[in-house]
Amino acid sequence: MKLKINRVVKYLILSDVLFWTGWGLMNPVFAIFVVQRIEGGSPFVVGVAAAIYWILKSLLRVPIGAFLDSQPTEKDDYFFLVGGLFVASLVPFGYILAYLPWHIYFLQIIYAIGMAMTLSGWQAIFTRHIDKGKEATEWGLDATFLGFGVGISGAVGGWAVTEFGFEPVFISVGILGLIGVFVLLGLRGDLGRGFISRKDLNIFKKSAEK
Repeated sequence: MKLKINRVVKYLILSDVLFWTGWGLMNPVFAIFVVQRIEGGSPFVVGVAAAIYWILKSLLRVPIGAFLDSQPTEKDDYFFLVGGLFVASLVPFGYILAYLPWHIYFLQIIYAIGMAMTLSGWQAIFTRHIDKGKEATEWGLDATFLGFGVGISGAVGGWAVTEFGFEPVFISVGILGLIGVFVLLGLRGDLGRGFISRKDLNIFKKSAEK
C-alpha cells in the first residue's frame, strides 16, 4: 500500500517517535532508579511522582488548549510544541543530578508542564494538517511507529541499565528528545511564512479538495 503523506504530518510523527522512543528507554527502570538511587526512595515516592505528572498535566491541558484555540494563527501552537518538547527533553538530565524525593517531584512538575504544552500544540497542528480522507491511517501510523519504538526501546533500556548504569540511559533519553525538537525546527517554513491563520488554512484546504 502506497501512502502519500504531507510533510507536516511526517515531521510530527518522526519527532513524536524519537521523543517517546527515548522515554521508552527509561520507563521500565524509572521505579528501580528511584528506589535504588534516591535517598528515602520507595514505591510510595514512585507513586507520588507519577501522580504529580498525570494530575498536573491533566489540569493544564484544557486551559492551554483553550488559549491556543483563541489565537488567530498557528504560531502559538508551534511555539508551545517546540518549547514544551525542549523543556521535557531536559528533564532526564535532571534525574542524573537528583538524589532526594523532592528533586524527583520538582522534575515531574517540569515534565508535566512541558508535556501539557507539547501535546496541546502537537495535536492541534496534526489535526489541522492531516490529509483529508486519511485521518484514521495517519493517526494509526503515529500510534504504530510510536508503539514499535517504545516497545523496542523498553527492552534496550533494561539491558542498557544492567550493562552501563542509569546515567548513560538518561543521557540517551534526553538526546533523543532534543533530536525530536531539532526535527520540529524544519517545520517552521511549512506552517507558513509568519504562520498563516487558521481561517486561511481552512480556505486553502477546501480549495485543494476541489
